[in-house]
Amino acid sequence: MVCERDLTWIKPSFLRMMYRCGWGAKEGQETVLAVEISRDGFDWALRNACLSSYARGVHADRAAWQRQLKRAPARVQWDPERDLHLQPRPYRSLQLGLSGEAARRYADEWTVAIRDVTPLAHEIHALVRSGDLDSANRLLPHEAPYPVEDAFLAHLQG
Repeated sequence: MVCERDLTWIKPSFLRMMYRCGWGAKEGQETVLAVEISRDGFDWALRNACLSSYARGVHADRAAWQRQLKRAPARVQWDPERDLHLQPRPYRSLQLGLSGEAARRYADEWTVAIRDVTPLAHEIHALVRSGDLDSANRLLPHEAPYPVEDAFLAHLQG
């Protein structure tokens, strides 16, 4: 089985990433990169992904889930979305872990652009600390629900 630390994680949510990296202040996570990937690549990863944890009704049983997880080049984890104070919101956002073929494709084929958003993270964080949430909200990257048909993600709804 692939160890969690052997995965490359895509966190499509800016605030979820800020929670993870502490606004770019956690040791070893001082640089925050926005990686743009192709729609085809992201869809391939979702089609070939398995939930990172067993879900009754999605998997026949735990053994079937473990076999699928071992073979899958990608895994999906649903974690609470975060607000500007990095507190959990009442809904979840997707994280996508890549290994093997998926990680190779991500690096060699799917990546369209890479931007350093560390200064943006620090600017938004400073606004949050000063209490200027309106200005902080205006600087957040635009994020919209990913447009897919429900059946496309049925195997990833846990």
